[in-house]
Amino acid sequence: MPSLTPSGDGSAAGLDRRAELSEFLRSRRARLKPADVGLPDYGRRRRVPGLRREELAQVAGVSASYYTQLEQGNSANVSVEILDSIARALRLTETEHAYLTHLAKPTRQRANKPSPRTQRLRPAIQQLLDTMTDVPAYVYGFRMDILGWNRLAAALFGNWAELPPEERNWGRLIFLSPGMREVFIDWEPKASGIAGMLRMHAGSHPEDPQLASLVGELSVRSEEFRRLWAAHEVRRKSHGVLRMNHPLVGELTLSYEMFPLPDNPDQVLVAYHAEPGSESATALRLLASWGTDATTPVG
Repeated sequence: MPSLTPSGDGSAAGLDRRAELSEFLRSRRARLKPADVGLPDYGRRRRVPGLRREELAQVAGVSASYYTQLEQGNSANVSVEILDSIARALRLTETEHAYLTHLAKPTRQRANKPSPRTQRLRPAIQQLLDTMTDVPAYVYGFRMDILGWNRLAAALFGNWAELPPEERNWGRLIFLSPGMREVFIDWEPKASGIAGMLRMHAGSHPEDPQLASLVGELSVRSEEFRRLWAAHEVRRKSHGVLRMNHPLVGELTLSYEMFPLPDNPDQVLVAYHAEPGSESATALRLLASWGTDATTPVG
């Protein structure tokens, strides 16, 4: 279960940043062995998997007591340089490094500026989506809410307009809609990616009550989400490949590109395309020619 910070009325005000920092550091330390960081392994039996705190502190060049305080969530006086050193010792990816920094040193601007309750898409972006008639495209926000889409995206994924706004969310669609397992051929990687992106956004917006509520809901209602969330994987995607089964045109293999909007990087435009001359390209053209007749229910 995620660590939540209660508000004055007992509801979740956001994710508990200190607890998330502590759990993340422990999980990253547990995946390393002494040999991974150039330390000798004398074959002694370890009570817990991975590096000991003292070993990690030695590699990072900090005192064991200092690192212990950080792993307990006490990051008030930690410097960027020390975080960089710890990130190198833990062999963090660039995305994991950014996540660690967000948790340990949240920006003052973010702390003083609460997240908007409802994310809105600029009308010009929706107009842009509508002009993209040959490729499915949509925009999602930092809570993985689907904020806008074009007609071909609705034909490909289902008519999101039929859903209440709160249900137009990739987390709820993937983990709470049983039909999605049949739609996405590689459901497990898709689910893992969604959970990892939600965790990345939670690090950037730990104070957001709606994001915390979503994570709590998914943790209660989905065993798969609980398992993936507990792994503390952090994901940031820029491109990839999607394989899916469409009820009208069958199996498709599509590449996608992701573009954070310049004036609002919390919103990301995703566009899909098929290899020219492929069966998937033919299927997309069919969906585009059928228009609204190709739109199928979601879920």
